[in-house]
Amino acid sequence: AELLDEAGIAGALATVPEWRREGAEIVREVKFKTYLDGVSFVARVAGVAEEMGHHPDIHIGWRKVTLRLSTHSKGGLTALDFELASMIERLVA
Repeated sequence: AELLDEAGIAGALATVPEWRREGAEIVREVKFKTYLDGVSFVARVAGVAEEMGHHPDIHIGWRKVTLRLSTHSKGGLTALDFELASMIERLVA
């Protein structure tokens, strides 16, 4: 996957409106009713990430999970990041 230019990032970000850009990453915080709901969500994200071979940085907090995506091997954002963000969005509901 190649790095996206600014226009490519803006276009891709528009497809995942719950995500925000922070430098070379896109970030999403998801809130849950219980801590264990968040842990269960992370397990589902991990399965999808493993299938893709593309893994987010994940922080599990009390009733919230923060996900950060970037293609570290490329030093920025690629289409893979936005593809995984879209797949994660399907798991949120």
